[in-house]
Amino acid sequence: MSNIIDLKLFELVEKIKKKEISSNEVTKAFIDRSQKSKKLNSYITENFENALQKAKQFDEKPDFNKKLPGIPLAVKDLFCTKNIRTTAGSKILENFFPTYESTVTQNILDEGGIIIGKLNCDEFAMGSSNETSFFGNVQNPISENLVPGGSSGGSSSALAAKLTPATIGTDTGGSIRQPASFTGTVGLKPTYGSCSRYGIVAFASSLDQAGPMTQNVKDSALMLEVISSYDNKDSTSVDFKRGQYLKDLNENIKGKKIGIPKQYRVDGMPKEIDELWKKGMKIIEDNGGEIIEINLPNTNYALPTYYIVAPAEASSNLARYDGVKYGFRSKGKNLIDMYEKTRSEGFGDEVKRRIMIGTYVLSSGYYDAYYLKAQKVRRLIKNDFDQAYKKVDAILTPSTPSSAFKIGEKTNDPVSMYLNDIFTVPINLAGLPAISIPAGHDKSGYPLGLQVIGKAFDEQNILNIAYSIEKNINFKNNINDWWIN
Repeated sequence: MSNIIDLKLFELVEKIKKKEISSNEVTKAFIDRSQKSKKLNSYITENFENALQKAKQFDEKPDFNKKLPGIPLAVKDLFCTKNIRTTAGSKILENFFPTYESTVTQNILDEGGIIIGKLNCDEFAMGSSNETSFFGNVQNPISENLVPGGSSGGSSSALAAKLTPATIGTDTGGSIRQPASFTGTVGLKPTYGSCSRYGIVAFASSLDQAGPMTQNVKDSALMLEVISSYDNKDSTSVDFKRGQYLKDLNENIKGKKIGIPKQYRVDGMPKEIDELWKKGMKIIEDNGGEIIEINLPNTNYALPTYYIVAPAEASSNLARYDGVKYGFRSKGKNLIDMYEKTRSEGFGDEVKRRIMIGTYVLSSGYYDAYYLKAQKVRRLIKNDFDQAYKKVDAILTPSTPSSAFKIGEKTNDPVSMYLNDIFTVPINLAGLPAISIPAGHDKSGYPLGLQVIGKAFDEQNILNIAYSIEKNINFKNNINDWWIN
């Protein structure tokens, strides 16, 4: 069937369950398209042959009670996959083959999913454009020489180009929502603790969270059901009653109070972003929702707070890559020389920059002045959201301050790159759920996203609000196949 790749995830599930198509047909269709996508550089590791074998095995003995019956999925290369290379986009893990499975990918396998490959990402998830990967930058299928966002850029690119029907990414400061916005797809960052971090290569442990990236909100609800679970292997996993997110999905938002933070009207924000925001507000009002202006006074401190907390945790987490136990090792005259050369040659510039910042803010004499103060401000940012949620049910903002930019445009200006996360970072600091949905285009025809932010563990509510907006916007992605080999 030539139109298999055009079907949404939930449609593929329905058709496989009705025996209208086979897992083998679906898997082959996405693999065939992926093999023509070399220009995008979305994949780091292909698992095509193994995936086709798994698809045939499923067809021989199908289990239609699974939520992802024989569905092929490519996933971000930050999730450890047993016996499948896992690199985190880094030279230091270039030849790492885990002997265990991450909980999130295990959940996918347990529900009948098939892993067809590992997708490119910024090195150790540190980046906003997928230009820091050791395996080269990823192209946005929207247009040539355009970044797909980051760090989950390979995932957003593959999803928008229909190389996979859905995927998963990780979000530390916006790394699911920002690339989703740049590629005209849906990206959901669940509440911190909703999805297990076990088996995810760590960047910043108090901020990292796995989440689904899909073509639409319905698929996002389905994927969240699959990947969200309590896990006693993860000390930050929260044991709460998970919802039936797909079954309970509805577009009725009558009576919902939606907050608009005045601090998110940043200087120099493009007019088209502001117009898109107003369009979202009008849709909410037209569907019975109420718009209420709210105050998040500490928003301006979110970025500097994040860029102290995240590098500090990265510095600690990445100390394990020393060339002794596993990963890349450089030859040295002695142990200290080996350590220094291994880390100098094994890490890229952005990772080294963040390790240095993190080590500095944690060092003696600076810990109180920087790291401790940042944690106090982080608490104030969370308190702002807590106060706002006494008046509103959810918050609506733009996803990003601009559309996708050109490859190389910001690589020599780290601060300009970091500013891309201005609307997404506060949510990670507060541990809240948020979803980015495609809502319009800029003058160049590049996608723009709207973000719905919810209370902790209130994913159903933000899915419903996003579903209502999606139904009324009827967004169409402007993608041609310029990248097909």
